Amino acid sequence: MFRRTWFVALAALLFTTSVLAAPGGNQAHKERVDFWLTVLHNNDGESRLLNAGSGLEDFGGVARFKVVVDDLKRSALTGPPPAAQRGAKRGALMLSSGDNFLPGPEFNVSIAGGVPFLDTVALDAIGYDAIVVGNHDFDFGPDVLADFISGFSRPVPYLSANLDFSEEPRLQAYVDTGRIAGSVVIRERGERIGIVGATTTALPFISSPRRVVVSEVAPAVQAEIDGLEARGVNKIIVVSHLQSVAEDLELAGALRGVDIMIAGGGDELLANPGDLLIPGDEPAGSYPLWATGADGAAIPVVTTSGNYKYVGRLAAGFDRKGRLVRIDEAGSGPVRVAGGPQPDAVTPDPYLQSVVIEPVIAGLEALAANTIGISAVALDGRRASVRTTETNQGNLIADALLWQARQLAPAFGVPSPDVALQNGGGIRNDTVIAAGNITELDTFSMLPFANFTSVIAGISRDQFKELLENAVSRVERGDGRFAQVAGFFFTWDPAGTAQSLDAAGQVLTPGTRVRSATLDDGTVLIANGSVVPGAALSIASIDFLARGGDQYPYRGAPFTALGVTYQQALRNYIEQGLGGSISAGDYPEGGSGRITRQ
Repeated sequence: MFRRTWFVALAALLFTTSVLAAPGGNQAHKERVDFWLTVLHNNDGESRLLNAGSGLEDFGGVARFKVVVDDLKRSALTGPPPAAQRGAKRGALMLSSGDNFLPGPEFNVSIAGGVPFLDTVALDAIGYDAIVVGNHDFDFGPDVLADFISGFSRPVPYLSANLDFSEEPRLQAYVDTGRIAGSVVIRERGERIGIVGATTTALPFISSPRRVVVSEVAPAVQAEIDGLEARGVNKIIVVSHLQSVAEDLELAGALRGVDIMIAGGGDELLANPGDLLIPGDEPAGSYPLWATGADGAAIPVVTTSGNYKYVGRLAAGFDRKGRLVRIDEAGSGPVRVAGGPQPDAVTPDPYLQSVVIEPVIAGLEALAANTIGISAVALDGRRASVRTTETNQGNLIADALLWQARQLAPAFGVPSPDVALQNGGGIRNDTVIAAGNITELDTFSMLPFANFTSVIAGISRDQFKELLENAVSRVERGDGRFAQVAGFFFTWDPAGTAQSLDAAGQVLTPGTRVRSATLDDGTVLIANGSVVPGAALSIASIDFLARGGDQYPYRGAPFTALGVTYQQALRNYIEQGLGGSISAGDYPEGGSGRITRQ
């Protein structure tokens, strides 16, 4: 998931689509509802199992989330129906639009005991009817996703119409048995509802799907819709994990036969006046937004912010022919998950509190109790910082990669690296760590993924410039490819042309943003935007980037993984390389001038 990167620029689009004609308006409300379907949904839970985070401990948490879901299901099926539509059948579904786990300290505790992972236990207890495959589901590779799925006691289907798993045997085995599919038909009160899933086409660049093949979303989804309609299914919901709700609004215009769309991956909160929200949350649009399908149908599009903070609820009325004719506005919108002294507080589910929450708390306490160093300076790991500019935490991490790779290079028979590159998207704590003790938990919070410290040798200076151009090609979008660096310093100009690449990493549009680059020993690599001829470079990085993640154009260059994750490299560097002391002189706030924006 990329959070709110270019959402402001799309505000006008959201406003336009939100005022399209919709069921429930002056004409559609006259249609008789035969079946009320309450669609409950969430997205981007991202292993935030305990609560919504620091300062928001009274909100979120999977044990509370399950109670809210259960209450909403019960109300949808047995509570008072919409007053104007009594007598209609009623059903309820619980759907996820992806990214239910995320590497980090909580997930590290979650997987410590093996299958079933604690995250899986939580999702199993919540009782999903279908789950869409999100990009973070592949962050540890296809095998961990297979392990995650294997832990369910109830065989919930995983959906994605545009992913081909045939070259990943463990996942393909689930395809063969129907556990992974492009779509599924769910029966509620004798009614058949088709659910179609889709996953972002950016998957190969932002996660680690290995041999999973990604195709375009719209044709794959339409093929599933056509197949469902051929089987007589007349109520169809498209659930996707793209990268913003704006992408779903655009996708809607290419599809026919869709009744409802549920988005994930963008973390946008949709809400209406009067909805009870978590303090500090601001709606990005109304709930629902409305789009127009290729067949002219008005399609409600919904999503909500992640971390188990809200359960989305859409009450949709269908007539006898399966046409969406009404949205119950009073019974639709985000429902926040709250505890503590809040007026809408719920008591955590005792089963999940015992088997998930308490073990996670104990595991995190053990990590937090292990102090590995002391920092004399606050370390800036905020998402908005590490994805746009040099920070002292970014420098610390890049230095750790360079130090660790230089320590291990002789044993692995690879050249000692000259420089190091770490993508900002791989730094995940999204906060400023105050000066003081640095714990093992801090290192997991900073660097949660299963990324291995690696060396890519023999990279020409021309290709190195392409790597740097990639790093600064999407800074204005807050893209995770922005690099934190070590072993050199460089300048770049945002007014220059942004480099563009094809899917194979070949340059389509040469970049002109990088103006200079010089090694710490004074060797000039780039001057006045031009490469200075000279020896090739050896680069310390992570295997995610070496494989082409975040579109780094290594183009299949051989690399050597050194058997140490980037989190372990950081821990080792603090303990051994720095002797447990992070000084303000070495890592001043605001950085040390490694990256200069002209």
